[in-house]
Amino acid sequence: MKRIFLLVTAFVLVLASCDKEKVVSSNDLPATSASYIHTHFAGQQILQAVKEVDDLKTTYKVYLSSGTKLEFNRNGEIFDIESNDALPSSVIPSSIQAYVTTNYPTLHIKEWELDKTTQEVKLSNGLSLVFDKNGTFLRIDD
Repeated sequence: MKRIFLLVTAFVLVLASCDKEKVVSSNDLPATSASYIHTHFAGQQILQAVKEVDDLKTTYKVYLSSGTKLEFNRNGEIFDIESNDALPSSVIPSSIQAYVTTNYPTLHIKEWELDKTTQEVKLSNGLSLVFDKNGTFLRIDD
């Protein structure tokens, strides 16, 4: 019984050690992500950058002085942006920006996320819109 308990405890500890977050310098970010931040969020300071290794997947979370959070994959490609304010139009694909401007002219985009097959934006009223990879509107998400 004692051995089983020890084996289970050891197994849990090994699994827990696989997920690691580490604060890193902005200089440790992939060049692609550093360039992205400089291009689309000029004038904002990086408050914190976190490298997260989770089940062999590496991501970088970057927190900016405006309160915006950016997430990049290990290659420095953006896949998630969250803000309390309107996102710069330069970070939103033009077809999605056009759809939102046409159909929701009084609202702005606060969040954008890229998945394997879709893109999702969250508007200032909390409404989530789902688009395909090309920016074609698919549905409103609850």
